Amino acid sequence: MEPWRLLGWIALAAVVGFCLYQVGTIVVAIVVGVFITALVLPPARWLRKRGLSRAPATAIVYVGGLVVAAGLIALLVPPTIDSVEQLRVSFGKVLDNLYKLTHEFGFDPRKLAAQAEQYLSAQGRQIATGALAGVRTAGEIVVGAVVAFVLSVYFVHGGDRLFRWLVELAPPSARPHITETARLAFGVIGRYIRGVAIVGAVEGFLIGMTLWILGVPIALPLAVLTFVGAFLPIVGAFTAGLLSAVVALVAKGWIVMLIVVGVTVAIGQLEGHVLAPQIYGKALALPSAIILIAIAVGSLLWGIVGAFLAAPVTAVIVALLHRPRAEPTPVTLAPPRPPPATPATT
Repeated sequence: MEPWRLLGWIALAAVVGFCLYQVGTIVVAIVVGVFITALVLPPARWLRKRGLSRAPATAIVYVGGLVVAAGLIALLVPPTIDSVEQLRVSFGKVLDNLYKLTHEFGFDPRKLAAQAEQYLSAQGRQIATGALAGVRTAGEIVVGAVVAFVLSVYFVHGGDRLFRWLVELAPPSARPHITETARLAFGVIGRYIRGVAIVGAVEGFLIGMTLWILGVPIALPLAVLTFVGAFLPIVGAFTAGLLSAVVALVAKGWIVMLIVVGVTVAIGQLEGHVLAPQIYGKALALPSAIILIAIAVGSLLWGIVGAFLAAPVTAVIVALLHRPRAEPTPVTLAPPRPPPATPATT
């Protein structure tokens, strides 16, 4: 790619990003709605091919999804409550050990606690401001999630009609290009989201089974957290693995923690060298540095939601940049016609 063309793309992305930042919540809701659509549209299409109309197929897919989500919540809550109590007892033992260790090194834990209390009291105003900002962010996430869910229902039911209506607003010469670009982007999003879901499910199952066999508390919630962390590449897997190791250390000790760390590293290698290339394909392979930069930019623009959306949006942009361009049709000049013959005069 020529340098001037790359600079043009960067400038265009900066302008578009600034404009989208001004209406960030709505834009994120639309993007999340498209992602949910890419995930649930295949089963809806499968039902349509079996003779169902749009409305019943959409209703079955979403009602089924809500039933599965409710079942997972019902499955997660009771063991989580029991495991948290067990973890609280283990955490108390760890604190007692730390208390004895600090005494051996000459530190007074009560003095450290008093200093921490003074620091928190001095920073109370900033903490309160941060708490209010957190409540506001949580409210925006809830509103955006509801809007994204409703939009995804509409997209699954009649998204193709809406897309045709939007394309018809463009000039006729640009319609084929817009259609091709949108199909490519939606295909990349679908492959990425479904690939992440499959990889996350495999990782969550392996981590959950490992924690369950080792007797680590809250194994099932940690497995679900590993599945969710797969949607935040690199950072999510590291965070989920770190939390699993900390829980294993608190509950079972150093040996179990080292086993959990070893299994987590092995699963990460399995994902990077076996699962991801087979599921995502080489077309969606992104360098780790690019993913980290995209996540950082996304988190700065739209917080946690932006961090989750950064990798798939980057995959779409890279796919569009790598799209083969159609060669222009060569124009051939016809040979000049001979002048018309003049009738002979007698």
